[in-house]
Amino acid sequence: MTLRYLTAGESHGKALVGILEGLPAGLALSAADIQADLLRRKKGHGRGNRQKIEGDQVEILSGIRAGKTLGSPLGLLIPNQDFKNWEGIMGHEPTDKPSTKRVDVPRPGHADLVGKIKYGFDDMRNVLERASARETAMRVALGGAARKLLLDLNIHVASRVVAIGGETDDSAVPCPVAELNALTDADPVRCANPNFSKRMVARIDQAKAAGDTVGGLFEVLADGLPVGLGSYAQWDRRLEGPLSAALMSLNAIKGVEVGFGFRGAGLPGSQAHDAYEPKGKKVGYRSNRSGGLDGGMTTGQTLVLRAAMKPIATLMEPLDSVDLRTMKPAKAHVERSDACAVPAAAVIAESLACLVLANAVLEKFGGDSMRELVPRIEAWRR
Repeated sequence: MTLRYLTAGESHGKALVGILEGLPAGLALSAADIQADLLRRKKGHGRGNRQKIEGDQVEILSGIRAGKTLGSPLGLLIPNQDFKNWEGIMGHEPTDKPSTKRVDVPRPGHADLVGKIKYGFDDMRNVLERASARETAMRVALGGAARKLLLDLNIHVASRVVAIGGETDDSAVPCPVAELNALTDADPVRCANPNFSKRMVARIDQAKAAGDTVGGLFEVLADGLPVGLGSYAQWDRRLEGPLSAALMSLNAIKGVEVGFGFRGAGLPGSQAHDAYEPKGKKVGYRSNRSGGLDGGMTTGQTLVLRAAMKPIATLMEPLDSVDLRTMKPAKAHVERSDACAVPAAAVIAESLACLVLANAVLEKFGGDSMRELVPRIEAWRR
């Protein structure tokens, strides 16, 4: 793997930390480039109060000098502004004081119970602090650096929400991928169709009023990808694998498809594949049912990924559970929550796809600097 990254930090800890290794030297990169996606992650109808508390201001610790990457690891920091209210609970030093935020009743659908069993914790707060989607803020920050690399290579990544709470927008993408985020970011649920957007907002409001949550579907699209990223030569080099793994690693994602995906499983082969046709001296495609990937490799068409997000597990009207101290029935623990986070999940998934695609570009074209990388891609495209 050419690009490697790690994150650290707890939901109510002091800060989130991230390291991204493998960026070529000479990439123009600033905190503002990274900050843009962090602000996009905080938006969306149905989000909770946590987004108002946390400013998500990224600080660059290493890897950049005078506005350009050095080829050394990029180090990032995002302070948790709410830590001042949690320092006595989440502090690093030992204490004899009993925790006022102890968690003994697991939430169905969350990592609480299994994490407690796996690591032998007494207090399940040790699980939920790291399992929280708060960690994704740092993955978005690291993905922002990968996005800047792709943009400098004329590769655009965007997303749209296509379903929330059963309301589904099956219309075609209404604009080029390079223009899609400007359209969807202006919508409260990041839907490209205003009529369906209103229905999705209504479903979120209904769920919130009932103390419930709703999930949905979103698409991530990438345009400008060179032909031949990935490989058929070995199972772990097929690009569907790392792309699916990246999206499945996102909290609450339960399914990923490429192109027609699950929908194509019910079609005859004549309607599931993309016929070829001559286009000058090149071979063209009559459709893009494969979603821009064939045999583990990019075809040069638009990459289309779709992911299914389950409703968030923390409910304001909690499900039945068990108090693990007494082993008696109890209502599940309630932590701050969103009624719906599908719009935010789409933004996060963009960042994860950027990290995978940037890695695939670097694996194919190599180069320790942008001075080496850019001419290689340009020559390949010609």
